[in-house]
Amino acid sequence: MRIGFKHSKTDSCYVILLLTLFIFLSGKSVAQNNISTNENRFYKRTNVPIPDSVMLEVGGLAFTADDKLGVATRRGEIWLIDDPYQKKNKLPKYSLFATGLHEPLWLAYKKGAFYTTQRSELTRITDTDHDGVADSFHTVYSWPISGNYHEYSYGPLILPNGDMLVTLNLSWVGRGESLTKWRGWMLKITDDGKMTPFATGMRSPAAFGLNNKGDIFLAENQGDWIGSGRITHLTSGDFAGHPAGLRWSGEPNSPLDLKRSSFPDSAGILYDYAKGKPHFKVPSIWFPHTVMGISTSAILSINTDQFGPFEGQLLVGDQGHSKIMRAFLEQVNGQYQGACFPFREGFSSGILRMAWGSDNSLFVGMTSRGWASTGKDLFGLQRLQWDGKTPMEIKAMRITTEGFELEFTKPVDKKLASDIANYKMTGFTYSYHKKYGSPVINSGNCSVRKAEVSNDGFKVKLDVSGLRAGYIHELKVENLTATDGEVILHPQAYYTINSFPEGSNHAHHEMAHDHTAAQTSGCADNPAKSVHEQPADWSNPDITIIMATKPGLKFDKEVLEVKAGAKVKLVFNNNDDMLHNLVITTPGKGDSVGQLAMDMGLNGTNAGYIPLTKEVLFHTCLIQPETSQTIYFTAPTPGDYPFICSFPGHSFVMKGIMKIR
Repeated sequence: MRIGFKHSKTDSCYVILLLTLFIFLSGKSVAQNNISTNENRFYKRTNVPIPDSVMLEVGGLAFTADDKLGVATRRGEIWLIDDPYQKKNKLPKYSLFATGLHEPLWLAYKKGAFYTTQRSELTRITDTDHDGVADSFHTVYSWPISGNYHEYSYGPLILPNGDMLVTLNLSWVGRGESLTKWRGWMLKITDDGKMTPFATGMRSPAAFGLNNKGDIFLAENQGDWIGSGRITHLTSGDFAGHPAGLRWSGEPNSPLDLKRSSFPDSAGILYDYAKGKPHFKVPSIWFPHTVMGISTSAILSINTDQFGPFEGQLLVGDQGHSKIMRAFLEQVNGQYQGACFPFREGFSSGILRMAWGSDNSLFVGMTSRGWASTGKDLFGLQRLQWDGKTPMEIKAMRITTEGFELEFTKPVDKKLASDIANYKMTGFTYSYHKKYGSPVINSGNCSVRKAEVSNDGFKVKLDVSGLRAGYIHELKVENLTATDGEVILHPQAYYTINSFPEGSNHAHHEMAHDHTAAQTSGCADNPAKSVHEQPADWSNPDITIIMATKPGLKFDKEVLEVKAGAKVKLVFNNNDDMLHNLVITTPGKGDSVGQLAMDMGLNGTNAGYIPLTKEVLFHTCLIQPETSQTIYFTAPTPGDYPFICSFPGHSFVMKGIMKIR
């Protein structure tokens, strides 16, 4: 079956209109808009046209041997796109290759066949009679499912030797749990269906990939035991941090013997708790939550110099923030660690998968149904092309015995680069506990004491005090330009230290970890806006409102009717599997408060993403999944008062109106 188009979406005026609407609806700040505009000077993003009748909620992308793009969708289809580059025709041609699959969230291709994970199996799909439609669906390997909605499955990632890796999500029962065998694991599977448990410690392992050396890296999303998004290097027998999958570590073919019972509810800091435990892998790079993204979703290695000056690095997608980040990795004393950087934002929907085209352009597949994203479209397919111009960026950040060496893509202005006032660095980490997520803890300033510029201007060595192993180190570069005057495009980086080079001054570098650091409440500092006990002068509330969440990042009520001056008791039940709050704003200010919350950066979690602004009238704290909180307030004067969840990105869809009459 071939699908036609009713109209072309490539008309330049139409594209400009769509981009303008996107910027308006996403509520981005002027600074963010400027960054996106500047990014487009070097990496051009275009839409791959999608027929009006096709719901291309991308779950997987894979190119065939004849350069057609296969697209698996969450609706159980596989589409073939002929000429996705639009070189031969104005519009690509879509053919429906397969239907009836159970939410495939990956796609791979080898030896004339597609491979995908359905909820309960790895499937090989082929077209044996060569008519363009799949007619053979072969179960390579299957696993049990309980029916829990959170039991997503991903893969296969095809290894250089042809073996395949798949990962299985934990179930969600108010916490991540392995209800059926091998949930929370990565499995290695051969073409003839032989399965070997490979690694565990996973919660929602939606993405994994290979670097240019063929090493395996796993992406994780914030949740219970997972303080923030991260990527981790894995080998056979490794444990990545979440203990639920250890339920199966006693199986005869398990590659590790770590016991789930050995984990307390709160274990301090992940880096410290992992010490002395064989195969307990700490993250190679942390992606600070809401600052770099909220849901790491795809890992792809840059193995060519035809996509800019970043060959050998990783691109990491983010579903919730509709953007791509960049990761530089190095090995120190045999351990991977490194820095992450912003790369390209402003995609039209939530990024889930990426694939390289034969011309070294990057195809980006997206979906947002049920998983809200800053990109407002329900789904999308876009293409990113490097135009050959080199942006002024921090290309790499390497640890040294004295601090860090920064390598730039262009020679820097030596006077500016040697001024230590232009470098700001902060170290911080996250708690390792069974609660959902973590605030930023143990934050401390690092002092840049010297900046030495190389003769050619491409490198700057920083002498830094206050560095700590097991911590993320935020670097902000201010007032730095290239010799030609070009301003650095992304002046921030986040380096994760797991090991110091030999010869480092450890007394200089190792600050004590503060294991008794107070855990913040996830709430703003103005108690008058978040009253949790009934006021003493109330006999009873005039009205009690029970609010809850529902699937798809929604409140269960979108309109509330309240009388002006009424004494209101509002009970908010967070029955979702992620953090939420409820914030009531002044009329017309829901979107602006949501944007202020997104701009809070590292301080957001500690304040519950409640901006300190008069536009916030009343609010709950940021509360854990499967918990509730009650607040009391007196209804203001008549008007329409927006309420939102101000967790970054949620406010675009999780909102409503309280009508005061």
